[in-house]
Amino acid sequence: MLIDPHSRDLPVIRALLQEHQLRLRWVLRTHQHDHLRPMEFERLRQLGAPLVQGEPREGATLVNDGQNLDFGSEKIKIWRTPGHTPYCLSYICRDRVFCGGLMAVDACDLQPYPADPEALWDSVVQRLFTLPDETLLFAGHEIPLHAVSTVWGQRQSHTWFKKLDRDAFITHWTNFLILNN
Repeated sequence: MLIDPHSRDLPVIRALLQEHQLRLRWVLRTHQHDHLRPMEFERLRQLGAPLVQGEPREGATLVNDGQNLDFGSEKIKIWRTPGHTPYCLSYICRDRVFCGGLMAVDACDLQPYPADPEALWDSVVQRLFTLPDETLLFAGHEIPLHAVSTVWGQRQSHTWFKKLDRDAFITHWTNFLILNN
């Protein structure tokens, strides 16, 4: 299983799969910016495994919220977590959540503001932050000084979710979008 691979890494991915005699079961995408990288989807499909993403597209494997995917003796649970982009997904495996751009409120080069501020707040606060404190968070975009963080750590220190309530968060980003569009 690969989560958020980039097509530029296909030669390395193929070499590793061959070297370790592994069969790729799933290619999981937490979110995509394919409109800015038009061939990314087609190149990732060349890996030959089902390509799972939230955005409907011919050739994509669409999944339901709460659905489990099997790989080996493990299961990974799908959560719809829109906000960074309209179709974001998070993947939960044991005590780990692979949440892509969800926590990168203003830190993604390709989407430096929430696509849907209300949905983003709800995805983070009403879903992600309800998980146990020790749950590990793996973001697709760097959280400053953290490659991996925890739910507790993000509740305590995240710039946007610690200092603002829902209404203030939505108001800030709605005003930002109005001024910048």
